[in-house]
Amino acid sequence: MIKYAITDPKYFTLNSIKDISQNANMILFRDKSTTNYSQKALEFIKEAQKYNFDKILLHQDIDLANRLNINNIHLTSTQIDDIPKAKKLNMFVVVSTHSKEEALKAQKMGANMITFSPIFDTPNKGKAVGLAPLKELKKIINIPIIALGGITTSKHIKLINKSGADGFASIRYFI
Repeated sequence: MIKYAITDPKYFTLNSIKDISQNANMILFRDKSTTNYSQKALEFIKEAQKYNFDKILLHQDIDLANRLNINNIHLTSTQIDDIPKAKKLNMFVVVSTHSKEEALKAQKMGANMITFSPIFDTPNKGKAVGLAPLKELKKIINIPIIALGGITTSKHIKLINKSGADGFASIRYFI
């Protein structure tokens, strides 16, 4: 099962990467509030590379990821049309999706993996969709689907696993 940690400045420090590495095999540097994302991203990458993550990803900025030699990017649902740009740079592309239509478009455009959310209730992310749409999506999508949204307990993870999802992503679970 893919275990995908997403950072948030509210909960995250560079010192927490070591602990996160014990439970996650992928990690995303996501900080929507900083004015110095490129410098913080560089510090994050250097620290994360000390551990055995399968993938270290940056959020949204394809050009920055390319400059920093990180070949893994997580795009938002509004960036689906940017997938070909990232693929031309030989990047592994994860895309956030919130509907069947977005998921199908991301797959068609060449995404390697998608997140689908919000599965459970999570602050400021709208109404949770639950597990049924995730199960249905798994029937029509051929790339890995990562459940996202409100996943904070081992009970949630067991439910995600039963749904057929390829893994889960979370901020708060890995704290």
